[in-house]
Amino acid sequence: MRHLVQIVVAKAWELIQASRTNYGVDPIIFVIISTIASPAFYYGLYRLVRAVVKRLPREIMLWGPIFGCAFIAPYVYVLFFGRNLPWWVYLVMALLVGQGVYSVASKIRSKKGAKEGAEGARQGANGAHDQRRDPP
Repeated sequence: MRHLVQIVVAKAWELIQASRTNYGVDPIIFVIISTIASPAFYYGLYRLVRAVVKRLPREIMLWGPIFGCAFIAPYVYVLFFGRNLPWWVYLVMALLVGQGVYSVASKIRSKKGAKEGAEGARQGANGAHDQRRDPP
């Protein structure tokens, strides 16, 4: 088992060295940037979704860019320092960013839908007028 671990670690180190030499990108730096940006990413996501659901435009304008910068920071590192990267690397980065945007949009939609459903139920419970219930 120990021999297998040594082989895997040696192969990973070879790949790291090759990406440094061939492409000018250090995967360790990529992971460090991702790790450092993670708290801002998750907190920014939380605050952005909350601001959108509560319709707070000032907070959206504040937390949107914070979330966006934390989200794309590792990819910006690759774009700025990478050289001679294969075309599929750009495709993978675009797909990851697109998937992230889609995920945030669907999370915001689901939170909005849940909030609107709760408000509608509250209005119905409070005796608010609902035109769908009245016969024509």
